[in-house]
Amino acid sequence: MSNSLVLAPAPRSDAAERVRAEVREFLADELAAGTFTTHVDTWLSGVDPSFSRKLGERGWLGMTWPKEYGGHERSAMERYAVTEELLAAGAPVAAHWIADRQSGPNLLTYGTEKQRQEILPRIVRGECYFVIGMSEPDSGSDLASIRTKAVRNGDGDWVVNGAKVWTSNAHESHYGIVLVRTSPSDPSNRHAGMSQLLIDLSLPGITVNPIRILDGGHHFNEVVFDDVVVPGDMLLGEEGNGWHQVTAELAFERSGPERFLSTYPLIAEFGRRVVDSGDPAQLAVLGRLSARVLALRQMSLRIAAALDRGELPNIPAALVKDVGTTFEADVIEEVRRVADVMPSLDSPDPLARALAEAQLHQPGFTLRGGTNEILRGIVARGLGLR
Repeated sequence: MSNSLVLAPAPRSDAAERVRAEVREFLADELAAGTFTTHVDTWLSGVDPSFSRKLGERGWLGMTWPKEYGGHERSAMERYAVTEELLAAGAPVAAHWIADRQSGPNLLTYGTEKQRQEILPRIVRGECYFVIGMSEPDSGSDLASIRTKAVRNGDGDWVVNGAKVWTSNAHESHYGIVLVRTSPSDPSNRHAGMSQLLIDLSLPGITVNPIRILDGGHHFNEVVFDDVVVPGDMLLGEEGNGWHQVTAELAFERSGPERFLSTYPLIAEFGRRVVDSGDPAQLAVLGRLSARVLALRQMSLRIAAALDRGELPNIPAALVKDVGTTFEADVIEEVRRVADVMPSLDSPDPLARALAEAQLHQPGFTLRGGTNEILRGIVARGLGLR
């Protein structure tokens, strides 16, 4: 774990630039063929299993994982280049995103050999999708207060009762890695007694309820567990070690380029519109946004390089998530202030459509992955300020 905000620069990678060129060519061909259209925030709202399978066929999923599980043993910098290009293009990557970003690495670290052999190759092929089961209706970002319970029955299996919220695309996914209480809460150590279970979402007793966002779209869910019997061998890692495992997992969740590129298609469309306009106010906005994107990118790249070195940069990851999602909201306000367009999902103007999409998705930016207030507390505590 790294409690310092000082990370070594990411090394330049010729291999990453080669794969970047390949991804750009692939995306240009797909756009020309009309297999997808560019949208804002597609890493959560753009579910397209056929597109995910295409990425798997090209070796762009499970890129850093061992070959024995279907992976490709490539560097974190190469994977970063792929994910960055997909986000910049607004490609429909939501189906596989969580499985590739954090569930697979979690299985590699804590899973049994049987779990790895059965699940990881399917993720690599773009055929197996995951959700995150952390937050709860009465817990929010305070994971230590979770109440979902798992108790052993007479057969040694787990019986799970409780509910999770903000489980993106649970209605489209196959598994969830779910944080549960396997022993009673201890007032002297609120982080004790938690474990992670690998739960097949098709099991009896699981109900997925949609949580719709402002435009009526549906990727958030509530997942309710009512006496769900989970096989005893689906414990992930060690019983009682759930808090440590979740903390490690969040470094993958919070530090990636999706934390500041959700609104990049809006920036790109705005840039195409104003770059030759000669309008001082619009060009100033484009300059400010471009500078901030470049700074955030360097921060995120350094974290990717640290993860590649086997480090666990929790504090920098929390900071990137906080600053990145704040930036995403600022993009919307900056563009809205100077662009002479009326936001509308039905507009023939791509800038008006992108602005409307971004505005409707904006409330979720600083919620998912931990609220900004919680993240700032993590950073302050990690730096010894509280």
